[in-house]
Amino acid sequence: MPSVFTLARLHRAALFFCGCIIVGIFVANWFRILPSIGMAGITLTGIVYSVTHRRVANWQLWPVFGSLVLVFGLHVVSGLHTEARHLADYGRDVVMQLPFLLLPLGFWLLPAMPGRYLRWLWFLLIVVAAVAAAGATINYLQHFAEINESYFRSKVMPTEPEHIRFSLLITMAIVAGVLLLVHDAVQRNWRPWVITSVIVLALFLHLLAVRSGEMTFYALGGIAIFWLALRKGQWRKAGALAAALLLLPAFSYIAFPTFRNKISNTKTDVSKATQKTAHEGKKFSISGRLYSYKTAIAVWQQDKLVGVGKADLESEMAQEYARIYPEMTEEYYILPHNQYLYNLAAYGAIGLLVFMVGLFYPAWWARRKCAPLLLAQYVSVGLSFLVEYTLETQIGLAFAVFFLLLALQGSLPSDDEDPVWRPA
Repeated sequence: MPSVFTLARLHRAALFFCGCIIVGIFVANWFRILPSIGMAGITLTGIVYSVTHRRVANWQLWPVFGSLVLVFGLHVVSGLHTEARHLADYGRDVVMQLPFLLLPLGFWLLPAMPGRYLRWLWFLLIVVAAVAAAGATINYLQHFAEINESYFRSKVMPTEPEHIRFSLLITMAIVAGVLLLVHDAVQRNWRPWVITSVIVLALFLHLLAVRSGEMTFYALGGIAIFWLALRKGQWRKAGALAAALLLLPAFSYIAFPTFRNKISNTKTDVSKATQKTAHEGKKFSISGRLYSYKTAIAVWQQDKLVGVGKADLESEMAQEYARIYPEMTEEYYILPHNQYLYNLAAYGAIGLLVFMVGLFYPAWWARRKCAPLLLAQYVSVGLSFLVEYTLETQIGLAFAVFFLLLALQGSLPSDDEDPVWRPA
């Protein structure tokens, strides 16, 4: 008797659970468990396939998926030298980092999804991002003066999810839309809607005026210019794109008060960061980050090889803050807003090396493949690490790990005969 768990049905289940993660990232404040349901569902789908079909679909690619699991192992091992009073924090961290175990396992066990499913999921990201951007814009227009003024105080307009991850999601939605259009993977009657969505999201990104998202946007734009000019020899397209990327911030500076105010705030922020004491700079974003970097390096010097342990990092940072910046009160103490320095202080040089190899090995594996979405996600994640501890929040983890694996799906071996582009 044939199994009810056919590959087609399991792929549909995986499609549903992936959709739960994409939507869940945007509605986590109202339905926090939705991304977790999606991750658990993908894992269960992969296990059911492996058991019923008696095979691991991507067995030979165990180093690609196993490298991401290695990051989870780093968090587990860090508990070996955690202080007893912080064991509860250690346990919570291990649970939070489960995406590094569950998602690679599920996608490793299950055959790559059909190309049309992958396109639908990237379309879903574009649609949900556009709806979320529209909601944030409406709220901005309702509180126009108040929100504009808040940008002078290193604040931004309210978004769901929070603004840094939101700006990165908007950027990835723009990239996905452009690539789907370029590869003729959009039906003719839907092309005007996708084009409009890409343009509107690019404008909204500048209205939002979050440095992380804009840095990623222009970095990817620069990569696209070099690709068109040097690899494709399409100098006119490269020139047109370069002109657009020059005109867009100029237009935004004239049209969007938030963009102007963010530039003004950044100038003030940078000037505070050059001061010798933290009396004024502690209230600003960039200077506060720089103080956290200096403090994190001081913590790392306590144990350069294996670090102080993630669960103990906050207390160790507080001690160093009190020593280096005695004029700063505890309310301004922050963990290092840099994922690389965060891991260096928590896990030491050895741990940082393990983390870098584990997270970036799939990019090395795919280096000779045409995988623009995977490249875009790695650029987005890698740049965000410079100014944020992206992987220390539930939404940051879901964004980083899920979209890396979703982009990786298009490069996996597949029997899919769909002639349209497989998003990779």
